[in-house]
Amino acid sequence: MEGKSTHVEQFRYDNKVVRAFAIATMVWGIVGMLVGVTIAFQLVYPSLNFSTSWLTFGRLRPLHTNAVIFAFVGNGIFMGVYYSLQRLVKARMASNFLSWFNFWGWQFIILLAAITLPLGITSSAEYAELQWPIDILIALVWVAFGINMFATIYKRREHHLYVAIWFYIATWITVTVLHVVKNLEIPYSLTMSYPVWAGVQDALVQWWYGHNAVAFFLTTPYLGLMYYFLPKAANRPVYSYRLSIIHFWALIFIYIWAGPHHLLYTSLPDWAQSLGTVFSIMLIAPSWGGMINGLLTLRGAWDRVRQDPILKFMVVAVTAYGMSTFEGPMMSIKSVNAISHYTDWTIAHVHVGALGWNGFLTFGVLYWLIPRLYNTKIYSLKLSNIHFWIGTLGIVFYAVPLYWAGFAQSLMWKQFTPEGFLKYGNFLETVTQIIPMYFTRAIGGTLYLTGICIMAYNLWKTAKIGSFIGDEMDEAPARARYQSAAKEFWHKWIERRPTQMLLASLVLILIGGAVEIVPMFMISENIPTVATVKPYTPLELEGRDLYIREGCVGCHSQMIRPFRSEVERYGEFSKSGEFIYDRPFLWGSKRTGPDLHRIGGKYPDSWHYNHMLDPESMSPGSIMPPYPWMLEDDLNTSNLSSKINVLRMLGTPYPEGYEDIAAADVEKQAAKIAERLRKDGIEQEGLEKKEIVALIAYLQRLGTDISKADTSTK
Repeated sequence: MEGKSTHVEQFRYDNKVVRAFAIATMVWGIVGMLVGVTIAFQLVYPSLNFSTSWLTFGRLRPLHTNAVIFAFVGNGIFMGVYYSLQRLVKARMASNFLSWFNFWGWQFIILLAAITLPLGITSSAEYAELQWPIDILIALVWVAFGINMFATIYKRREHHLYVAIWFYIATWITVTVLHVVKNLEIPYSLTMSYPVWAGVQDALVQWWYGHNAVAFFLTTPYLGLMYYFLPKAANRPVYSYRLSIIHFWALIFIYIWAGPHHLLYTSLPDWAQSLGTVFSIMLIAPSWGGMINGLLTLRGAWDRVRQDPILKFMVVAVTAYGMSTFEGPMMSIKSVNAISHYTDWTIAHVHVGALGWNGFLTFGVLYWLIPRLYNTKIYSLKLSNIHFWIGTLGIVFYAVPLYWAGFAQSLMWKQFTPEGFLKYGNFLETVTQIIPMYFTRAIGGTLYLTGICIMAYNLWKTAKIGSFIGDEMDEAPARARYQSAAKEFWHKWIERRPTQMLLASLVLILIGGAVEIVPMFMISENIPTVATVKPYTPLELEGRDLYIREGCVGCHSQMIRPFRSEVERYGEFSKSGEFIYDRPFLWGSKRTGPDLHRIGGKYPDSWHYNHMLDPESMSPGSIMPPYPWMLEDDLNTSNLSSKINVLRMLGTPYPEGYEDIAAADVEKQAAKIAERLRKDGIEQEGLEKKEIVALIAYLQRLGTDISKADTSTK
C-alpha cells in the first residue's frame, strides 16, 4: 500500500516537445511514404529511375525504409512516450534541454540519412545502412533520451510503474545493446567503414539486430503506446493486468532468439537455424496475448468503435499486429520459409505490420492527441473516416497483390518439366509475370499516402481552430514513503523499481543473444573454411564497394540454397567458408533479380558492360535501371591503402606492405579487363580507369573460388 501524503504539488507538463515530435511524425510520414510510392512505380516503369545515380531504386529503397522506420515511427515513439510518460508518473520531463536535444538531434540524423543514402554512403546492412559518424550520433541522442526518461521516472509521484513504462524501459535498453553490437566497425575514411563481423558471423549478427529492430523499435514501444492510448481513447481500463505481465516478460525474452529464422536454408549452422525456428513459433503466445489484451479492452465499447474513427484506427492496428505476429512464426517453419523467402510474400508481410500496426496506431494516437494539445475537437470527423477507409483500402491493395506475386514467384522458380528441366529457366519470365501485381501495389501505396495527406490537413485545421496548451497544469500528492502490504502481488515489487526492471530486461535479452552469437565466434567448426577461397584483389574489392554503393543487394541475393531448383538454376549451393572475407555479407533478403553468387565466368565482360549501360539490351523485359555513370566516372582508389590496412587488421591475410603496391595491381587487372572489352568491340577512351571495370572484376570473381569438382575444406 502507498503511504498517504497530504501535500499536493502543482506542476506543468511539457507539451511543446510533444507537439514538435507530432509535427515531425506527420512530415516524415509523408516523405517516407512518398519515397516508397516512387520506388514502387520504379519497379513498374524503370524509366522513373531517370538514369540518375541518386534516384535509382537501389539507393532510394534504404532511404524509404529508414524514413518510415526511424523518421516516421521513431518520431511517433518519442511523441507518444513524452506525452504518456509525464502523465503516468505525474511529473514533467526531467530536462528541457535533453528533450530538445533529443528532438533536434533526431531530426538532424534523419536529414543526414536523407543526404547520405542517395549518395551511396551506406553499409548495406538492412535497417542499419547509416555509416559510422551517424551511428555515433544516434547513440548520443538515444542515450540522452534514456537519461531524460529515467530521470523523469526517478522523480515520479506515482509509486508503481504502469505497463506502458515497462515496454519503454525494455525498448531503450535493448535498442542500445542492438545498436552497439551491430555497428561495431572500423572506419577507413571519414564516411565509410568495414564491420568487424564477416560472412556467416555478420549474417547472424545482422539478423539478430534486424529482426529485433522490428521487435524492439517497431513493436515494444508501440505496445507501450497501445497500453496507454487505447484505454484512453476507449475510456476503459486494460482488460487484464496479469495478462500484460505475461505478455511483457515472455515477449522480451523470446523475441531476442528469433533472428536466425531470416537465414533458414542458408550457410548458417543448422543448430542456429533451429533455435530461430523454435523461438519464432513460441512468439505466437505472447504476441497474441498482447493482441487479445488490447482488443478485449474494448469490451462493452464496440458501439463506439463503429462511430469513432480513432478507435477504428486502433482496432485495425491491433488486429494487424496479431495477424503479422501470427504470420511471422508461420514463415519461420522451414517448409513454409522454402516458399516465402526471397519472394514478395516477405514484403507483403512486413508492410502489413508497418502500414497496419505502426501506421494506423500512429494515426489513431495523432487524432486523439492533437485536439487535446489544442483544447478543441477534431476539425472533421468525416475526413478522419475518409482517411480510415482510404488507408485500409491502401493496405489491401498493397498487400494482397504482393502475396499473390510471392506465391507466383516461388512456384515458378521451383517448377520443372516432365523431362526434368526448369520450366521457367529464364528468371525474367517470373519478373514479367508479376509486373501487374507491382502496379496494383503502387496504387495501394498511393492510396495510403493520400490518406496521410488528408490527416495532415485535418490536423492542421484542428490546430488552427484550437488554442495550444504548451505547459499543461496538473497536481498530484507528493510521493510518500511506500509501505508494503502483507499480501501484495509479487510483481508489484519490481514495478516500483525502475533500475531493477532495467537490469532484469537486460539479463533476459542478453541470454538469447549470447547463446546464439558467442558460439559462432568461439567454435571454429561452425564455419569450416574452404581451402581455395582467397581474399579479393584490390580491383575486386573496389568493385564490391561499388556494388554496395549502388544498393544491388536490395534486388540480388548471393546465397544459393540447397534446393534442386536453385542448384539447377544458379550452380553449386553456397558454403559458409566462401564468405569469410565478405565484409559486409551480401546474402540479400529479396530476389527482384536472379541470385549472383555463381555469376562469375557465366558471361563475358562485354555482357556486363552492356548490361549496366542498357539492361534490356542483354535481358529483354528487365526492370533493372541503367547505370551509365559507372561507364563515365573514373574509379576512385584514394582509400585503397586504408581499406587494405583495415581489412588486414580484421583478419584478411593481405601481406604486410601490400597497401603500397595495391594500386599497381589495380592497374594490371583493369588493363586486362579493358583489353578483353576492346576485343569485343567496346571502344572507349580510358576504359581501364572507369568504375565499370572494377564492378566487372568483382562480378566475374563471384563463385569462382569453388566448384562442384573442388569442395575441399581444411
